Amino acid sequence: MLSFQGFPARDLCDPHLRPTRRAFLRVGAAGSLGISLPNVLGLQAQASASTLAGGPGWGKAKSIIMVYLQGGPSHLDLWDPKENVPDNVKSVFSPISTKLPGIKFTENLPKLAQVNDRFTMIRSLSYSPNGLFNHTAAIYQMMTGYTTDKVSPSGQLEPPSPKDFPNFGSNLVRLKPVDEPMLPFVMLPRPLQESNVVGKGGSAGFLGKAFDPYTLYPDGDDMDMEKMSRIKIDDLKLRPEVFSVRLRRRAKLRELLNEQMPVINKAVESYQLDGYYDQALSLVVSGRARDAFNLEAESVATREKYGRNTFGQSCLLARRLVEAGTRVVEVIWPKVANSDNHSWDHHVGLSDRMKKQSGPMLDAGLSALIEDLDDRGLLEETMVVAVGEFGRSPQRGVSTSGNGNSDDGRDHWPYCYTGIMAGAGIQRGYVHGESDQTASAPLTDPVHPSEILATIYHGFGIDPETIVYNHLNQPRELVKAQAVTKLFA
Repeated sequence: MLSFQGFPARDLCDPHLRPTRRAFLRVGAAGSLGISLPNVLGLQAQASASTLAGGPGWGKAKSIIMVYLQGGPSHLDLWDPKENVPDNVKSVFSPISTKLPGIKFTENLPKLAQVNDRFTMIRSLSYSPNGLFNHTAAIYQMMTGYTTDKVSPSGQLEPPSPKDFPNFGSNLVRLKPVDEPMLPFVMLPRPLQESNVVGKGGSAGFLGKAFDPYTLYPDGDDMDMEKMSRIKIDDLKLRPEVFSVRLRRRAKLRELLNEQMPVINKAVESYQLDGYYDQALSLVVSGRARDAFNLEAESVATREKYGRNTFGQSCLLARRLVEAGTRVVEVIWPKVANSDNHSWDHHVGLSDRMKKQSGPMLDAGLSALIEDLDDRGLLEETMVVAVGEFGRSPQRGVSTSGNGNSDDGRDHWPYCYTGIMAGAGIQRGYVHGESDQTASAPLTDPVHPSEILATIYHGFGIDPETIVYNHLNQPRELVKAQAVTKLFA
């Protein structure tokens, strides 16, 4: 009896993977229908080509910086202000002109208003909440493309689990691994968090810990604006007594020992120990990642431009990381989702907090990031996405999620909000979609958060419906959505 041994790959929709034993068994059945092995392989190749067809923006992205505005910023008070509306809808902030004729921001974003000819605005992000009125559930959807199974009345979830769907960054570095000694996926300067639910949607989930992000969470609480000056990267440093040559000699000795241990190697081959060891060794010896974390190498003027605060310096570090070869950087807004002071969860005190805290930090850090990437030529291959889990209610002082809100506060609002995208083929100076008169709902071209993820995958040359296998070995799409190709030039 002729049998074929399967290859270790399981993701059958990945074009770079070889046929599995199951595929060969299918050939046997197909033979009874007059279809030969060459016919089957030819049909598979055609199918791969059709599902991975290009189109605008296909495969232009080599890296991505996700600026995640955790907490849900108010679109009405930032980049979609409305005039001629009731007082309890109208922003307390004055509208200002931008580089794009007829497009207004509020006075909170004077610097972004001068660079909005370099990015796309999506003013029609929208979804109907299905247990997603609260932060953690909505964050999970934005980061994984899937809604959660367990949502309590408050909207919060069980802690992160190995059964979770992977963060999009984990999918990206798995399907598009880095080919140089650099950290593939970095998350900073704090985890995703609502109350005591920490890290939900921020891990590799069922893909396994090998695809988890490298987390850089400096010491200090969220109100410590100097924490990025105390970055510790001890696991990327060589001890003084260990020279790189000596370390490489140890690696060579390990290889010699492995040659004498075929049985043990066979037993642990599924753990890919050699690959992980080599990757770690290359990172430590090359010093590339360590150097990228050195913000002191930047000029005082550059650091000031980004803003001398946790968010601004995190954006600067994100630029340094992609410049050094990191594939995915996620900058998480440096405040717990449901909190006061510097957060976007403006249930109370919106006027003062946004004017003096969150608004200026966002304006300086994000505008500097986009301008800096563009001026260095990095924006050609680096996608930038800035988005929160939802917007804020058009009417101030009303409750939409069970939270209390003052007259100077807005509640959660997933039905309509704004995000921006730039780089890697994304159109410059484009406004996609339009909100209605009170920014309550999309008037044209609604975009679901899962379509943002599909657009990201498309930008990396990955079919959004590529199959992955979960912890139960069940096939699942990366995301059940199609790319919004109108966003690309």
